[in-house]
Amino acid sequence: MTDPARDTDMREQARLVIVGGGPGGYAAAFRAADMGLQTVLIDPEVNPGGACLYRGCIPSKALLHVAQVLTEAREGPDFGITFAEPRIDLAQLRSWKDAIVTRLTTGLGSLVQKRKITYIQGRARFLDERSLEIDESGGKITRLPFKDAILATGSRPIALPGQPPASPRILDSSGALNPEEVPGSLLVIGGGYIGLELGTVYAALGTKVTVVEMTGGLLPGVDRDLVSMLKRRLDGLFADILLRTRVERLKEQKNGVMVDLVDRDGQKRTQRFQKVLVAVGRRPSSGELGLEKAGVTVDDRGFVQVDAQRRTSAPTIWAIGDVAGEPMLAHKATHEGRTAAEAIAGRKVAFEPRAIPAVVFTDPEIAWCGLTQDEARQQKREVKVVKLPWSASGRAATLNRSTGLTKLIVDPESERILGVGLAGPGAGELIAEGVLAMEMAAVADDLRLTIHPHPTLSETLMETAEELFPRHPGR
Repeated sequence: MTDPARDTDMREQARLVIVGGGPGGYAAAFRAADMGLQTVLIDPEVNPGGACLYRGCIPSKALLHVAQVLTEAREGPDFGITFAEPRIDLAQLRSWKDAIVTRLTTGLGSLVQKRKITYIQGRARFLDERSLEIDESGGKITRLPFKDAILATGSRPIALPGQPPASPRILDSSGALNPEEVPGSLLVIGGGYIGLELGTVYAALGTKVTVVEMTGGLLPGVDRDLVSMLKRRLDGLFADILLRTRVERLKEQKNGVMVDLVDRDGQKRTQRFQKVLVAVGRRPSSGELGLEKAGVTVDDRGFVQVDAQRRTSAPTIWAIGDVAGEPMLAHKATHEGRTAAEAIAGRKVAFEPRAIPAVVFTDPEIAWCGLTQDEARQQKREVKVVKLPWSASGRAATLNRSTGLTKLIVDPESERILGVGLAGPGAGELIAEGVLAMEMAAVADDLRLTIHPHPTLSETLMETAEELFPRHPGR
């Protein structure tokens, strides 16, 4: 019997179809449309935006801003200003956050219409390397042939092995971004950037936050001198930070979640928390897409294999963003999307950045790009490292944030900048200068001789570069 909801008539072939409307997908669609390619964009949401805009980057930064306001108000007595204890209206807080998301996603929807991009709300699966089946939001299933397709389906949170089903007490990052209450206690499982950012939010709201991390330090993979600046502050903000500790079991109860914790010596302890946030990473959303039918190669971690133009093993299918490999960052996806669109349009392009910046939006922020000190050590590569503590920065002193650090990693012979690291307020804004320096193959002297405004935190990049040059007595 024929399903009345299924439309078996094939639509006219699309020149380019993009599956996924996040920062990579909509950037690819906009670039393709601007170059005159007839473009179809498919996503489950009413408007483009993806996990970053709906359930990640944007709502988390909105809540982190609230946390910063609360923190600065509580530090007021240091400056001789005393505020009344803040009253937190969670309903209004959620409404404000959601309004930001709505405004931005609606704006993207308008840009889709302006560029005459066909937008389909639904989920797509590959039937082969030339066609898709789309389960549209209204229940209709259609088949869409295409000349080229870009896969931009992003990633999703990883659950713990044996984790109980989703509940109001055991949250992933998406659930934590929509607080219904301020829990008395919260266990954050995972000391990566997601766990620390959300832990910072809840601690500022008044929750006793405990972080548990399996490795020997927070933010694995980030240089320890940068992390130490954050760890020092989090030691006073969080109730506890448990390193080299794993979670053996979660058991939900009426009054909380009982958690079995095992430390490095194998000693077990059980502790109850009102809520638990599981933030142990993300995995690519490459399953249930019919990639095997299209001849697309996926590695054992679920990442789609791509070349420098972002083309997969199927000549007509391209992949960008989280689904195409690490680092899983929105800005990386955006640039990959533009590269893929231009390659499809016949332009000679490749995704070959000298540096991709990464930012942890905690207080202090941590940001870095290019070669890290740890990577140089692992590669046994000789480098010169120079650091400048922010205790020497007048601007940092006026912000009451002198526990910061700027560091440069340079080639010892050419003095070309190989990497930049920052810890302190505004590090996420400052790192762009480091990225530009690397893209322009700048040497330390270029930073040293660039006039920076005073007093600013950006001066620390100039002043750190100056530390590379010897001071001669009498000069």
